[in-house]
Amino acid sequence: MARIAGIEIPENKPVSIALTAVYGIGRSKALTILKETKIDPQKRAKELSDVEVAKIRERIEKGEEVEGDLRRTVNGNIKLLKDLGTYRGIRHTKKLPVRGQKTKTNSRTVRGNVRRTVTSGRRKLEKT
Repeated sequence: MARIAGIEIPENKPVSIALTAVYGIGRSKALTILKETKIDPQKRAKELSDVEVAKIRERIEKGEEVEGDLRRTVNGNIKLLKDLGTYRGIRHTKKLPVRGQKTKTNSRTVRGNVRRTVTSGRRKLEKT
């Protein structure tokens, strides 16, 4: 199994999709990496040679911020927004949607406002 950036990539998927298992690499970035390393994107991950895996690993280490470093950067940015007291930081603190989504219907569970379906009000009698 190929290990790239500390993550085991799935063997039975094409390399272009298997690379997306690494945090910070999406489809377009995976295709760019494969084009630069001259590896066929349709090739299965288990068919990669050790040389090809080494090329991919070297390219990712050289030019991309992935996994732990990227997570640390994102969390640091969110912490900065919270410390500055910006609108987005306050929304993060309250665990509410940050990017302008409606909250009346779509974030009910996060807000703790779970609505149950209304019944007739009569309770069912238990059989004993």
